[in-house]
Amino acid sequence: MAQYEILGGGYQAEISPRGAALRVLRHDGRDLVTSWPEDGPIPYYSGTLLAPWPNRVAGAAYDFEGEHHELPVNEPDRGNALHGFVADVPWTVAELFAAEDDHGFVRLTHTIEPTPGYPFHLGLQVRHDVSASGLVTTVTAENVGTNAAPYGCGPHPWLLAGPDVEAYELDLPAGQVLTTDELLRPRALEDVSGTPYDFRQPRALGATAIDHAFTGLTAGRVRLRGPEGGVEISWDLAVMPWVQVCTGTGLGHRGVAVEPMTCPPDAFNSGTDLVVLKPGDTHEARWTITTF
Repeated sequence: MAQYEILGGGYQAEISPRGAALRVLRHDGRDLVTSWPEDGPIPYYSGTLLAPWPNRVAGAAYDFEGEHHELPVNEPDRGNALHGFVADVPWTVAELFAAEDDHGFVRLTHTIEPTPGYPFHLGLQVRHDVSASGLVTTVTAENVGTNAAPYGCGPHPWLLAGPDVEAYELDLPAGQVLTTDELLRPRALEDVSGTPYDFRQPRALGATAIDHAFTGLTAGRVRLRGPEGGVEISWDLAVMPWVQVCTGTGLGHRGVAVEPMTCPPDAFNSGTDLVVLKPGDTHEARWTITTF
C-alpha cells in the first residue's frame, strides 16, 4: 500500500491512506511514535484518527435528539463502541507536497455516510504538515447532511522517548482524572491529589499503570522525557479540554498513548463537551507533535 512521506525541518513523517494514520514520525532519525508495517495490522490504534467519537460509547448505545441509536460493538469483551469509524478505512489523498527542506504536507479526505447507529453525514479532511515546528495535524469535519449530528475527535499516537516506558518522566498538567469501572466506562471525575495519577510535577512513570482520561488542564500539552530525549504533544485547550493517557501496561506495546480529545469517554451519553454539528456546520481541531 502506498505511503505518503513528507519532510521538513529535520522531521520525516509517513502517512498511510488507511485511516489517514501517522505511521512514522522521526526527527533527525529518532523515532517519536510507535510505527507499524506498511501492509500489516495497525496495533492498538497506533497513529490513527478517532472520529466521529474518541474513546468509548458505553454499551454501544446512546440517545440523541429523541432518537435511540445502537452502534456496532467493536470492543466485544466490554460491549462498547470504540474510537469511531475512520481509524482503519481508506482515505483519499487530495493534495501532496512532499518537500525536502522547510515544509511538507499531505491532505486526505473521507466521507462518513449514514450508517446504522450513526445516521448522519459528515465530510472529513485531515492535513498533516511537517516543518521545524514539528508535525501539525488538522482535522476538519463538516455536516453535509440534513440533520444535526453528535461529534467528537482526537488522535491516538503512541509517543516514544526510549525503549523503557517505566523510565519515562511524565509531565501531565491535569488536575482531574476520570475513573472507570471494570468495563472502562466512566464512573466519577476526581481530583488527582493523593492518587497515583498526579503528574502535575513531572516524575518518572515507574510501574504506574494508566489508562484514564484527564481534564482540568492548566496547559494544552503533555511531555514525555526518556533516555532518547523528549517528545511533546500540544493542542488548543479551548477545542480539546480532555486527554487520554495509556501506558499500555500488559499489552507488550511500545510507548505511551497520549490522546487529546474534544470530549471525554461516553460523551454521546453524558453530553459533556459533546460537539453538535448542525447542517452546514464545521469543526476544526489541531495538535502538534515535536521534540523538546
